[in-house]
Amino acid sequence: MAGANNATDASKRYAVVTGGNKGIGFEICRQLGCDGVTVVLTARNKQKGSEAVEKLRATFGFSNGDVLFHHLDVTDPETVFSLFHFVKTNFGRLDILVNNAGVIGLGMDENVLKSLQVCYGAHWSSALYHSYELTAECIQINYYGSKRMSEAFLPLLQLSKSPRIINVSSGDATLEKIHDEWAKGILNNVESPPEKLDEVVNKYLEDYKNGRLQHIGRFPIPSAYTVSKATMNAYARTIAHKYPSLQVNCVNPGYVKTDLTYNSGQITAEEGAQSVVRVALQPEDGPSGVFFDRQEIRSF
Repeated sequence: MAGANNATDASKRYAVVTGGNKGIGFEICRQLGCDGVTVVLTARNKQKGSEAVEKLRATFGFSNGDVLFHHLDVTDPETVFSLFHFVKTNFGRLDILVNNAGVIGLGMDENVLKSLQVCYGAHWSSALYHSYELTAECIQINYYGSKRMSEAFLPLLQLSKSPRIINVSSGDATLEKIHDEWAKGILNNVESPPEKLDEVVNKYLEDYKNGRLQHIGRFPIPSAYTVSKATMNAYARTIAHKYPSLQVNCVNPGYVKTDLTYNSGQITAEEGAQSVVRVALQPEDGPSGVFFDRQEIRSF
């Protein structure tokens, strides 16, 4: 692959998309690639990630240099460092980071689901359950994962003429969904240091583990997804405030039909990804530190 000092590289844009092997992430990779961006598609599962890249190449005509696969587990610092080294060695900088990898923090009881299917009017959501393990994983991937990636790639993003970080968020991640005033105050302060944001999610996990959430009404149950995404949003705002040369934004792609929503969404992955890609490719004078609800800017 051409080195970063190649004269033609100056006109190229390079992107990393986390969780890119399926759903919205896959569509983000495809749409960025169609716009001429060189995309590094990442995934936890090496086989599924490689298959996704091969599908993009075979179905949409991308070349080996248009879309590449690299293994990444956003909860594993070693894989983050490996990806950083790969991008630095091959491109010399990063123009677009899309923090898309995420989980809902819930499990599906298949036995309960089967029993519900024979009950007229029963809803599949009754088969969902939450646990401390699922809750902790949700916090680790959604909040700490996006934070880890943003921190790790800041040096390469700062070498770009027009750097962007886009966090794929949710309509359930606004502060109005947080029912604890202490947490809300921290999350609403663009100058909150990262350790204060960590306190919010750590306190939530502690209260969950000790069974206090139901009694003190700190957050609604289940709400790991809401807490993790709201804290992710807050961290993005602090980065945007601290680094005005970066465009750092959060995007709610809408209620999308994906595995995360158990395919109960109202729009396709292609439609959801369009909102994310539009922000990723917005003009250099575009807004930063804001929350897009699909096409519209709304309050955090």
